[in-house]
Amino acid sequence: MFEKLKQIEMEALTSLGQVVSNEDLEKWRIGNLSRNSAIMTIFSQMGSLSKEDRPLFGQQANIVKQTLEQAFAEKREKIKNEELERSLASEVLDVTLPGRPVRKGSYHPATISLRKILRILADMGFQTYTSPDVETDEINFQALNFPPHHPAREMQDSIYIEAEGREENPLLLRTHTSPGQIHAMRKFSSKDPLNPPSLRIALPGMCYRYEQITARSEVQFYQVEGIAVGKNITYGDLKGTLADFARRMFGESARVRFRAAYFPFTEPSAEMDVECFVCGGKGCPVCKNSGWLEILGSGMVHPVVMQNGGYDPEVYSGFAFGMGPQRQTMLLHKMNDIRYFWGNDIRFLEQF
Repeated sequence: MFEKLKQIEMEALTSLGQVVSNEDLEKWRIGNLSRNSAIMTIFSQMGSLSKEDRPLFGQQANIVKQTLEQAFAEKREKIKNEELERSLASEVLDVTLPGRPVRKGSYHPATISLRKILRILADMGFQTYTSPDVETDEINFQALNFPPHHPAREMQDSIYIEAEGREENPLLLRTHTSPGQIHAMRKFSSKDPLNPPSLRIALPGMCYRYEQITARSEVQFYQVEGIAVGKNITYGDLKGTLADFARRMFGESARVRFRAAYFPFTEPSAEMDVECFVCGGKGCPVCKNSGWLEILGSGMVHPVVMQNGGYDPEVYSGFAFGMGPQRQTMLLHKMNDIRYFWGNDIRFLEQF
């Protein structure tokens, strides 16, 4: 049996030396390494050996099998290199031809708009601040003047998280970036509770709502919140800040208007429209023939919210606003379906 094993190895290596093509190499593999080959068949004959010889024979058979497999791999690489050399020698290679371009990645359109908005706000003195995606009901609603069972809660369908011991103050994925106002105000007011410093904060982040996915709504989307708190801040400061933002975002000729609105955490509240940059205010399908496009909501920080953030509403005042980068991207590029942002369609993403 041991002599037969040596003979199998010698014959296999000798025949491998005569292989010169991939076709012959595949035939050699089938004849010498497949299930029905001699080296594999000999394993089934180990039962005829004594108990003392079986371990040694099995070890030697495995060594032979590994030797043949390594020789096969080396031969395959050698044939591959020889074929490449013959191909290069027989074909004309024009080194002046341009190479294959390397495809470069790019930023997601939502990220582009988000960075532009934050860059503009940074130039206006707003410091970027981040807050958690998972919030408590107290921070997401109650501290923002949404008491339990308040009708305004129906404006935002929430995604709650099951957690033991959280019946009175459950966890949820934040429905807006406004909870960041509370976090930011409490952080600043804790520095000096009797005389807290003023603040000017931009709060970007992802929001989540339990909604039907349509061309106009998604279950997750970006928002950018802005808040300024200090002494003697007026509604005129709010209007001036947002009008300046619109000019920086949409062009120096951008015109804006404010419409009365309702938000529980601001009073008075307003939505801001920018003159349609598609039709110049004349009316078109993009602006629904109104000549205006809504881009954000805003208002003066409600006294209850101010107090919950650690600021005395009798001494301090402030304004806040919130906008959607994806909505502004849709308006700028005349997009009609918000689902494009998370569809991962390369034809859409390559346009930015």
